[in-house]
Amino acid sequence: MKVLHFSSAQTWRGGEQQIAYLFEELEKLGIQQWIFCRSGSELAAHCLFHNWPHFTYWKGFSVNPFIGFQLKKTCSQLSVDLVHLHDSHSHTFAYMSALIGNPTPYVLSRRVDFPVKDSLLSKKKYNHPSVKKIISVSHKVQAILSPAILDQTKLKVVHSGIDLSKFQHKNTGILRGEFSIPDTTTIIANVAAIAPHKDYYTFVDTAAILLKKNQHLHFFIIGADGGEGAAIQNYINEKDLRSFISLIGFRKDIPEILPEVDVFLFTSKEEGLGTSALDALACGVPVVATNAGGIPEIIRHQYNGLLAPVGDSGLLAKYVTTVLSQEELAGKFIENGKVVVQSFDKVETARKTYDIYRSCLEQLV
Repeated sequence: MKVLHFSSAQTWRGGEQQIAYLFEELEKLGIQQWIFCRSGSELAAHCLFHNWPHFTYWKGFSVNPFIGFQLKKTCSQLSVDLVHLHDSHSHTFAYMSALIGNPTPYVLSRRVDFPVKDSLLSKKKYNHPSVKKIISVSHKVQAILSPAILDQTKLKVVHSGIDLSKFQHKNTGILRGEFSIPDTTTIIANVAAIAPHKDYYTFVDTAAILLKKNQHLHFFIIGADGGEGAAIQNYINEKDLRSFISLIGFRKDIPEILPEVDVFLFTSKEEGLGTSALDALACGVPVVATNAGGIPEIIRHQYNGLLAPVGDSGLLAKYVTTVLSQEELAGKFIENGKVVVQSFDKVETARKTYDIYRSCLEQLV
């Protein structure tokens, strides 16, 4: 089996990490793979560092037809059996490639929990016969996607996975040392890009409520700037919370610093699945989250965490207080979380994805 992974992302977020995990695990299964990605992207750099076979393209502008031609040529030269499309833009370019005669079948991953656009292009590209299967990262994503898809048999769910071997539950003290946080101060954090759908305004509002009752708290926003970094920092400044909330950017040492966190506060208003919550569970950190998108498929209310409605900073603050004040309950969430996270191993994600690849190719024989 020869598989080409197609990504259009410039930066490194959860989707790119999932591509990397999938590539690693499929390689172990003996699958011949290549990655087709943007020139100068973080994924291209990752491929270079790990010596993964890859091809790059220059995007130029949003709907560049030459990328479709390049994809067709690459598929032909490599005798690719199947292209895995990992985002919406790669899907658009692949659709163009199919229109100009690329016969290679596609599998599409859908990671976002908002409806398909009501446009002619979207309707055509999602229902084009070249797309053999559409993999949603959660049942919620599939339910939202489903009305736009004519052939429901194309829809499959494969939850994203994480590398459980990275998480050793050891408190390294890195955050406290780097940011001079006293041992008497409780750490509350979120790990997510500072983007609109992550709703860091609610995170800050929740912090403000908690700090009115307890000043011995410090909040970390851990993630790359997804377009709202400056706005969130201004919001923090307006609320005079600079001393209590730190934006520390993208970190590569998440498995090392997460065990220091006392509560993981996940405030997204849209979330395909929420693998950051999986990281927290793997590190033995209790989670308080919103019930957005696929998050309830990871966090089960009152079993391995607490869930509040999207944007409800008051209830989120109450739940954080509950977790911090009820040690036995927090311990139950931690132990149950360690059980739940075992079913989100990247090995299982890759196995299920491989089975979908195989079924697609068997249908073509």
